[in-house]
Amino acid sequence: AQGYVDTGKLESEEIEYKVEIGQGLAAAREAALSEADGWASQVSTGVANSTNNLIHHIPMARFRNWVIGSPDDALKALQALWTRDEVSIAKRISDFSKLFPPSVTSGAGTRVNTASVLLMGLDVEQYPPFRVRLFNDAYDRTGYDKPEQSANEATLYGHALDFLDRFIEEASARGLALRHRLDAQSVAWAVGQGRSEEDPIPPEPDLQDIATELHLPVEFLEEISALLEDKKQVIFQGPPGTGKTYVAQKLAEHWAGSDSNVMLVQFHPSYAYEDFVQGFRPKTADGGQVTFELRDGPLRQIARSAAADATGKYYLIIDEINRGNIAKVLGELYFLLEYRDTPMRLQYSDEPFSLPPNLYIIGTMNTADRSIALVDLALRRRFYFVEFHPNEEPIKDLLRRWLTKHGQDTRVADLVDRANAELKDHHAAIGPSYFMKKDLDETSVRRIWKHSILPYIEERLFGEIDRVKEFDIDKLRGADAPVSASEDGMVQEEGGTEAQDGGASNAPA
Repeated sequence: AQGYVDTGKLESEEIEYKVEIGQGLAAAREAALSEADGWASQVSTGVANSTNNLIHHIPMARFRNWVIGSPDDALKALQALWTRDEVSIAKRISDFSKLFPPSVTSGAGTRVNTASVLLMGLDVEQYPPFRVRLFNDAYDRTGYDKPEQSANEATLYGHALDFLDRFIEEASARGLALRHRLDAQSVAWAVGQGRSEEDPIPPEPDLQDIATELHLPVEFLEEISALLEDKKQVIFQGPPGTGKTYVAQKLAEHWAGSDSNVMLVQFHPSYAYEDFVQGFRPKTADGGQVTFELRDGPLRQIARSAAADATGKYYLIIDEINRGNIAKVLGELYFLLEYRDTPMRLQYSDEPFSLPPNLYIIGTMNTADRSIALVDLALRRRFYFVEFHPNEEPIKDLLRRWLTKHGQDTRVADLVDRANAELKDHHAAIGPSYFMKKDLDETSVRRIWKHSILPYIEERLFGEIDRVKEFDIDKLRGADAPVSASEDGMVQEEGGTEAQDGGASNAPA
């Protein structure tokens, strides 16, 4: 820290632009509190000026859209945070966060990040910006305790302010004079990032919030992000019920920053090039006569949007990509997926076409579908593949993490694990999403097992009647069957009694 301060770069690299942002937000605060004309524009501009490294562009874009699109709701939240009343910082952040809609962000880390930047308009020297990852790095380097993972927004920011106060004390004891919390925050961030004039802090997205929401390790999502940035297209592959499509949609919306930048299509046997890329479609002309016109499919539509917005990110999700005749549907895209910078003429157009660099493609592939064999090596070479398998992390314990988070009985996860071990089919294992229901009870478990799981197993084990019998729910559970009181007051295992043939007491564990 002393070495960085001695370079004389602290003021020019870290302090000056933050003070300037604080001044702009101070003016926006006054406009919002007085409800002056144009207050929403001032707030939007003040936040936009923080694109250096304070708020990632995705939550920033969502916040600005909220302020402009829902000004009445946004004003209430901002006035709660910026109030002139003598209110603690903890209450300001808490009240603001309660009025922050899930459509802007569902994570505490992103909410407190946004709130902290806005608080710079209150006093930039005492209330500097906060980001979860950068403060966690500082805690790790100094040995300072981290807040609990379940900490709310006010606790996260209060913990950071306490750390900065301690940082100032420790620096002073070592002969380094820091004037205020902004100095301490700036030094901690700069040193932690190895900041130099040639190495600015990159505005990376904070994936911790979305990782918490999806109950997946942040490292897993970071790996997907790296794969997409490298090749621009990935395929999530695994058995049904493993969350491939759900995760694809959530990540695409998170990275794109707007639902309008995400498009989803699903391939199927009758889907063709003319549906996906471009083709002639019937049109009713004047007088009821039917003619044909050349229409763009979803691929060309989203490519056009991406090309017109070079600063944005656009995502095309292709669900069940292996259910279509891929060579027929993609056509010239086999070439364009690999050589994005080289324009080429399409089947129905003389106009050169290429895939813009800010268009990302996420496919999903069901490995239990026997049409998996139709995916040729040429396509596999153009995509990275990410495994979503119930027998492998991070999907393996996803159901158990979800059940624990929602206070549900984790023995359901044990049941699924035993069924998958008995099934002995890596590509057709039972996925966790069947049982990821907040109101899951014994009746629901049995209903799902009878009407979803068993029919699926019977199809996989067609003709193997003896093997199918091994998947009786009580037989799989064994001693782990849920216990409840019977009508006569006797305690029994749900789903049967000891006297029943094939009951839980005779089942293997």
